[in-house]
Amino acid sequence: MESMLNKLKSTVTKVTADMTSAVMGNPVTREFEVGRHIASGGPGMCWRIYNGTKKSTKQEVAVFVFDKKMVEKYQKFDKDQIIESLKRGVQQLTRLRHPRLLTVQHPLEESRDCLAFCTEPVFASLSNVLGQWDNLPSPVPTDIKDYKLYDVETKYGLLQISEGLSFLHSGVKMVHGNLCLENVILNKSGAWKIMGFDFSISSTNPSDAEPKYSCKEWEPNLPPLCLPNPEYLAPEYILSVSCDAASDMYSLGVVMHAVFNEGKPVFQVNKHDIFKSFSRQLDQLSRLSPTMLNKIPEEVREHVKMLLSVTPNVRPDADQMTKIPFFDDVGAVTLAYFDSLFQRDNLQKSQFYKNLPKVLPKLPKRVVVYRILPALTSEFVNPDMVPFVLPNVLLIAEECTKDEYVRLILPDLSPVFKQQEPVQILLIFLQKMDLLLTKTPPEDIKNSVLPMVYRALEAPSIQIQELCLNIIPTFANLIEYPSMKNALIPRIKSACLQTSSLAVRVNSLVCLGKILEYLDKWYVIDEILPFLQQIPSREPAVLMGVLGIYKCTFSHKKLGIPKEHLAAKSLPHLVSLSIDNNLNLNQFNSFMAVIKDMLTRMEAEHKTKLEQLHSMQEQQRSMNINTSQTNQSEETKRSPSPGNQIDDVFGGSSGSAGVNGKANGNSASAPQLNRMSLTLEEKQRLAKEQEQAAKLRNQPALAPQSIKPATPSTQAKDLTSCLLNNMTSLGSLSLTSPPRPGLIQGSTISAYPSTTPMGSMASNGYNPTMGFQTGGQGMRPPGPGLYGGMATTTSTPNFGALTHNQGSTNTPDMSALDSLFTSNKPKVSLNQMAPPKLTPGTTATPWLNQFGSAQPSQTAPMQGAPLAMGGVTSGFGMQANPFFSPQNFSQPTAAPIMNAGGGLRHSSSVNNDLKDLFG
Repeated sequence: MESMLNKLKSTVTKVTADMTSAVMGNPVTREFEVGRHIASGGPGMCWRIYNGTKKSTKQEVAVFVFDKKMVEKYQKFDKDQIIESLKRGVQQLTRLRHPRLLTVQHPLEESRDCLAFCTEPVFASLSNVLGQWDNLPSPVPTDIKDYKLYDVETKYGLLQISEGLSFLHSGVKMVHGNLCLENVILNKSGAWKIMGFDFSISSTNPSDAEPKYSCKEWEPNLPPLCLPNPEYLAPEYILSVSCDAASDMYSLGVVMHAVFNEGKPVFQVNKHDIFKSFSRQLDQLSRLSPTMLNKIPEEVREHVKMLLSVTPNVRPDADQMTKIPFFDDVGAVTLAYFDSLFQRDNLQKSQFYKNLPKVLPKLPKRVVVYRILPALTSEFVNPDMVPFVLPNVLLIAEECTKDEYVRLILPDLSPVFKQQEPVQILLIFLQKMDLLLTKTPPEDIKNSVLPMVYRALEAPSIQIQELCLNIIPTFANLIEYPSMKNALIPRIKSACLQTSSLAVRVNSLVCLGKILEYLDKWYVIDEILPFLQQIPSREPAVLMGVLGIYKCTFSHKKLGIPKEHLAAKSLPHLVSLSIDNNLNLNQFNSFMAVIKDMLTRMEAEHKTKLEQLHSMQEQQRSMNINTSQTNQSEETKRSPSPGNQIDDVFGGSSGSAGVNGKANGNSASAPQLNRMSLTLEEKQRLAKEQEQAAKLRNQPALAPQSIKPATPSTQAKDLTSCLLNNMTSLGSLSLTSPPRPGLIQGSTISAYPSTTPMGSMASNGYNPTMGFQTGGQGMRPPGPGLYGGMATTTSTPNFGALTHNQGSTNTPDMSALDSLFTSNKPKVSLNQMAPPKLTPGTTATPWLNQFGSAQPSQTAPMQGAPLAMGGVTSGFGMQANPFFSPQNFSQPTAAPIMNAGGGLRHSSSVNNDLKDLFG
């Protein structure tokens, strides 16, 4: 890679050095920039041809440079002869002006090292094209090496040379004197131009009808650059030292032979013995063999043979050669007409441009691109001719590559894109819009092509609007979304609403329908669909266009119409259009098919939505019920009612009696939930509750722990305090009342001591010997918890029958009741409050013996009676209170009390406590 770069660098350096050394100090460099070496030409191929540009105008030129180093080998006289000959030829060329002669842009300038002058842009000399590469850069340029002449180029080139000779012979009365391949130059467009007037001979009597030319005798000792090319000279020039216009025609015949024979002349001349060679050549020409001309086309072979005739009078002149049938080729005529366009008026030009598309396909691409295209684009300055020239230019663009189009055509088309008059320009561009969008770069599409389309939509011509609307969908994918939304769509809508043409309105709707896929869904819903309701026209074609847009929007996967829009706007609009009287049966069926599809989809979508909502509501209701039941059961387990706590502590069972004699053995059923429709806020709250319940259920199970006496709740402490206060009140009664027998174990005591006098028992009608029903009375307001764990029992107080158990020797364990004391009381256990053990047969206290006799009429024992509060069986009424009948106090069998595990056992702790309290 490095070696390649070094080689390239050395080559560039060498070429730059050669060019710099060649023109250094020449005045030409003051006005022109000299480029690379591209070709060679002129007498003896001595002129090097460089491309260049004019500094002031950037106009492209060709710079011909003769390096004086080429003649350093000659003597000063010969050197001066060569320089003078070259200068004379350039000066003569500068004075002559004709389309068939090379045009000089800047006259000859001489410096110490070189001669230089500037001409029109040049491709190469005809000698270079035919394989003579003398004085060319190394390596030979590829475009010259691969250049092949087409037949039309050859024909028209020879015609151009003939026309140039005709100008010299007839117009200037001059003989060129050295017409050969190296003196024919191909310019940038491919035209053949004559140069090399170093040995030209002017007529001595230009005013006379018959010109006379005097030529110099051949001097073999002069340098070759001081002599014409002998292989192209007529025999009489050497042998008889005479020349005229026919001598140039002989040179034309040799040129034609060389063109068709790869650059080889008719004869090879020995320059050292020129006279002998021409004598032999003269004999061969007198009997010219047909095989020598077999490569020349048959239609011109006879004319070439005449041009090579030994007799000058037989040779046709230049005017006659321009009119031979060989040059009547359609391509040659077309090229010739382009060269003469400046002489034609607009009418003649328009007729020619109309017929040109028929000829262009028959011409080679190189000829069309480099010869015809420049002539066509030069007409863009004439607005009246643009509609005639533009179709041909676009036809040529179709055959060009994208690079050629951008480089050779687009720069000339860009100004035409902005022309609004005549309107045919827009029409032509719209017809070839696919070509423009295919080969024009995106940036130029945005800056040049799209603005032209926008102007076409606003054009007054209905034909242009229709065509524009038809071609817009073909390049809609190339338009940026902001440009389409802000520039294109508004103009299409405006054209649809403002036009009076039905075709434009229908094409607008069709265009919108085709470009819907490039638009955003909500833009279509918010802008396009409401626009359809603004169209006042009710022609069937317009209605079907509206239906088509609805159908495309509805069925397109990217777009679609929401069911809310369908129900509120789309369907009402379509239904109103469907019953228009202008529609036929098929059109009505089309409307109904779309309406049914919309209804079906809307029904399916909304039904699915409602089913999902119903399923969600049912699921949420079910979860709400389960959660409520779970929360209620958990609250019941975690927070038992105070009444149930008291019943558990004091051994309440199914045998307990309820207050006011009402049975409460079965608890009330839980209230049923009110199943109602849930609002969104209730659903959200339910979801949060379900989430919390799920978290609680997912918590790990609690590990079993040892059972410890629970700290009494505030309610239990309050109940115990009330119990102790009541016991104190009972003690105070014993101090003020007559002596009464001790409490019989298992007797019923009222929770609230009565203040009724003893004597009121008879007056109230209570018979102590009769049984009555008692009900348990608690310390809390009546409610479901109060009666839930109790059952109604009946008992008949028979205190006398229980006195035989008062001498029991069992010591009761009352430690289970220690937890009932409040924290502000002294922690004294009930066991410590119990009296000392009694021996059998003794009474607890002396005052209790006075109640020794029992009443045999009481038959129901009090053992196992339920305890209401503090282990004391609750009673109601005066007979339930033992203090109203002190004679009934006797010692019964021990009543069951609550143990630490929650079960019942017999204990006389309450009687013992009372004995201790009452002394």
